[in-house]
Amino acid sequence: MDRRRFRNFRTKLVIFLAVVGPGIITANVDNDPGGIYTYSVAGAKFGYTLLWTLIPVTIALIVVQEMVARMGVVTGKGLADLIREEYGFRTTFILMVCLLVADLGNTISEFAGLASGMSVFGASRYIIVPLGAVLVWALVVKGTYRFVEKVFLVACVFYIAYPISCFLAHPAWKESVVSVFRPSVESGYGYFYMIIGLVGTTIAPWMQFYLQSAVVEKGIKLKEYVYSRWDVIVGCVITDVVAFFIIVACAATIYVSGHREIKDAADAALALRPLAGHAATALFAFGLVNAALLSACILPLATAYYVCEGLGLESGIDKRVEEAPTFYWLYTGLIALGALAVVILREEMQVPIILLSQVINGIMLPFVLIFMLRLSNRDDLMGAYKNTRTFNGIAWVTCVVMIVLTFILVVSSFFPSVHI
Repeated sequence: MDRRRFRNFRTKLVIFLAVVGPGIITANVDNDPGGIYTYSVAGAKFGYTLLWTLIPVTIALIVVQEMVARMGVVTGKGLADLIREEYGFRTTFILMVCLLVADLGNTISEFAGLASGMSVFGASRYIIVPLGAVLVWALVVKGTYRFVEKVFLVACVFYIAYPISCFLAHPAWKESVVSVFRPSVESGYGYFYMIIGLVGTTIAPWMQFYLQSAVVEKGIKLKEYVYSRWDVIVGCVITDVVAFFIIVACAATIYVSGHREIKDAADAALALRPLAGHAATALFAFGLVNAALLSACILPLATAYYVCEGLGLESGIDKRVEEAPTFYWLYTGLIALGALAVVILREEMQVPIILLSQVINGIMLPFVLIFMLRLSNRDDLMGAYKNTRTFNGIAWVTCVVMIVLTFILVVSSFFPSVHI
């Protein structure tokens, strides 16, 4: 009996390891340089008091990501494909153009994060950014889907740099763990705005398109759906555990020091040095560089996927360049423009572009979430795998909360003096 159970467990583990990838990779890319900076600021300015937000944020991320993974497995089509088929070419084209503009700004921010992280080690952006661009371009253009996915999964492992740097900071573990389960609400616009930022950095429109496309390209079958769901859940939990360690590391050092202003994630790494030592600084910066390279690979890739799907063109890493020219030209163009902007433009000129991309992301997110909810409730598309009533309740509450918070974030971006 024990031997049979072991064989069953081993079989399930092998299937899970074969399916694992899209969920874990997509969720971890959520911790890009912008996300790392947001978590760093949360810890630097408010200590441990915002850790409780990680539980609702994780639930929201799981709900949204599970929906698109399920749609990919059941329909065998990408999200942009489904939107075009169900809502027409014009709607899809407008959506794709807006997201393309936003993702160009996001790609610039990833390469800016690479330059910022490597500056801690004394590297020049004029050398490191072009090298990084060539590296991420060659990986996808020259590799197969299986190979590229393995590289992405290895990159996800390197997020271990943040837990290690956190341990080196010697935080108040009891206080940090208690803060996760005990909501602590402070008065003041800054605290509320930080909550919006933490929620807003978690769910981006491009993530949904990438996850569904990756599930489809990997060829995950309906009988493997339960393992794909666990891939998503594990990925979402891991990414917010990493966020926990980033917040705690900054709370234990920068917040305690009293000098709580940091201009970027690299600044947070340097601020760790006086209390946590050189090793913590190096690990934090290494994690930032790793996150920047992973995001610089996946964000343009997600864009190439959904634009080509939305226009009905061939896409996929396993396709040759001549089979999917638009897919590869889009990927190449985004990387080239993103890297070029960081090399040529001064930092103060990059900021408005990055800010605009975040605003467009915020404006588009509600539309993408509503499309997802409507599609995942279609009997003709999803059959027995459509949302249950309970899941719909959680999903719609998540959607409404995200829309309200996104609206506040967008208004605040246009009118920073307005306190909502």
